[in-house]
Amino acid sequence: MKHLLLIVCFLMHTLLIAQTTISGKVTDTKGNPIEGANIYLEGTYDGASSNEKGNFSFTTSEKGQQTLIVSFISFETYIKTVEVSTFKNLEIILREDVNTLDAVTINAGTFEAGDNAKVTALKPLDVVTTASALGDFVGALQTLPGTSSVSEDGRLFVRGGEANETQIFIDGIRVFTPYSPSAPNIPTRGRFSPFLFKGITFSTGGYSAEYGQALSSVLLLNTNDETIKEKTDISLMTVGLGVGNTQVFGKNSLSVNASYINLAPYQKLFPDRNSWNKPVQSLNGEAVYRFRFKNESLLKLYGAYSYADFDMIQDDINYVDGFRFGLKNRNLYFNGSYKQHLANNWTVSGGASFTNDNSKMNILDDKVVDNENSAHVKATLKKRFSNRFKLNFGAEYFLTNFSEDYNSETNGNTYGFDNNIFGSFIEADVFFSKKLATKVGVRMENSELLDEFTISPRASIAYKPGENAQFSFAYGRFYQNPKNEYLKFNTQFKAENTSHFIVNYQYVKNKQILRIEGYYKKYQDLVKYDTHRALPYSNYSNLGEGYSKGIDVFWRDNKNVKNTDYWVSYSFLDTERNYKNYQVKATPNFASKHNLSVVAKHWIEDWKSQVGLSYSFASGRSYTNPNINGFLNQKTKNYNSVSLNWAYLISQQKILYFSVNNVLGTQNVFGYNYKNTPNSAGTFNRQAMIPSADSFFFVGFFWTISDDKKDNQLNNL
Repeated sequence: MKHLLLIVCFLMHTLLIAQTTISGKVTDTKGNPIEGANIYLEGTYDGASSNEKGNFSFTTSEKGQQTLIVSFISFETYIKTVEVSTFKNLEIILREDVNTLDAVTINAGTFEAGDNAKVTALKPLDVVTTASALGDFVGALQTLPGTSSVSEDGRLFVRGGEANETQIFIDGIRVFTPYSPSAPNIPTRGRFSPFLFKGITFSTGGYSAEYGQALSSVLLLNTNDETIKEKTDISLMTVGLGVGNTQVFGKNSLSVNASYINLAPYQKLFPDRNSWNKPVQSLNGEAVYRFRFKNESLLKLYGAYSYADFDMIQDDINYVDGFRFGLKNRNLYFNGSYKQHLANNWTVSGGASFTNDNSKMNILDDKVVDNENSAHVKATLKKRFSNRFKLNFGAEYFLTNFSEDYNSETNGNTYGFDNNIFGSFIEADVFFSKKLATKVGVRMENSELLDEFTISPRASIAYKPGENAQFSFAYGRFYQNPKNEYLKFNTQFKAENTSHFIVNYQYVKNKQILRIEGYYKKYQDLVKYDTHRALPYSNYSNLGEGYSKGIDVFWRDNKNVKNTDYWVSYSFLDTERNYKNYQVKATPNFASKHNLSVVAKHWIEDWKSQVGLSYSFASGRSYTNPNINGFLNQKTKNYNSVSLNWAYLISQQKILYFSVNNVLGTQNVFGYNYKNTPNSAGTFNRQAMIPSADSFFFVGFFWTISDDKKDNQLNNL
């Protein structure tokens, strides 16, 4: 018996000698102890939890190199691999996890939307349920602060910038002709269906170094990664019809859509000041193919074709028989993108786009044919070194070939240019803590046409003082080549450029968003010429300059009023330029000092309906009255428009939709045409310029045929 006890004691002593004690203390960066942290050796059952003082201790029989892991919710995991015998009296400091929902985000100048956006300011569904938008994503974005109401144009005018200063990208690839063709003083529309996109990022300034060739802003549209339902969509509208079908093959899918629009019935019911030799009609088709590989990489292919045709005579004070404008436009667009996650937190992505746009125009007795072939090729690499440091870099190439054939009764000329641009960028996201983060980058471009190399630094910093509030600051320099209408006549230019300074405050809590943003934008090297418009014989220079400054305010509330979602946008804009043929610095005629937008949507359960209202206000815009001294010396009356819509859910798959723009029939004026010659009294007579489609009535019936009978088109509004 004594021998047995001696053997047991010997074995226990040997075992105790073979074991190692691991001990230490877990605290946060401020020295506060963390109770309940999980501490263990990777691949073993050896571990413990920290006590109320942050202390822990446990033993292990493991030898050699071992990995100690310490984890606690909302903190970054601590990992250390060394000789196990050194894990004694450890002082372990856990840092806050910057990936938590309440962490700081870089958002100066940017509105994000989509399922993954931490702050949703505008969802893709808002596009089709906003009364004034009429299903156009551009129309919905015009209800956000920073945009100006230019109802006779329809494109995005951002913070005192012209429409061409905003560029649009689909899956990171540029769209060269994003708008449908139109006539003077008739608003255009975006070419793309809002249901293509899972998310929208609208940057009103200070955008990422990944994007270039935009002086004012960029609009990023990200398409859906996959479709899980096979369905057929049918739409019958007062202005046309449409049909679509989606087929799913495992993880792959193909969607095809087509639509035909003819405004002849509408133009007869609601005549305007135009005489239509041929009414507006258009044919559009698009196809989206998604292929997901076994390694979960994703290939998306998108193709679209559109055709538009019309011929009209516009009432004009300077033409007895009116001003004739006819257009036949054919547009082909292709976009392909690829994304793959690699080992060690690397991600590779890229894509290419190609556009062919052909327009045949009749302008009075002249015939003009414009043809543009454009392409964009891009590749990017992203590396997540840790939750606190991420790197993004890449390169791209833009190619544009533009030609114009101009023929009049007396002569004919051909104009054109080739504009190729190489761009590259590198950008880093650095998170110092959950409360402080920065994004720093630089973009470099080389234009073969202008023989110019540019460097654009970009930087943003954000600080989160509390759970719901955040401050941000952004700076950036941005370059853009002059417009086609200048380059086709002259190529001796420098790139136009701006510098942006943005300060942002944002408060987000429980379905409520408040954003207040101030900015200053300085323009340099703008194009000037010495004729009434850009002509082949004009003298051109880059001596133009200007500024734009203001304050934007946005408030959205989906909490305080039951079943009601509303937002209010207000923008104050102070801007002046000396460019084009301006003789002095002045406020451009597209800019309004005050812009206000109110959008409200209310769900009525008993009626199975959503009713919506939109109100837009813009202060008067400048114009030149030749009867008094000065340039851009007077203002138009204020712009006002009230729009209503009603969506009635017949069943989960059938919707009847009504929409009326400018329901009060307000006659808005955006300028005046003056007679070229004075009357007998020595003054110039004038004619008000009124948007041709400022009032619009729309009725549509939408039917989705799907195996899922609960498929709700209103997305459970």
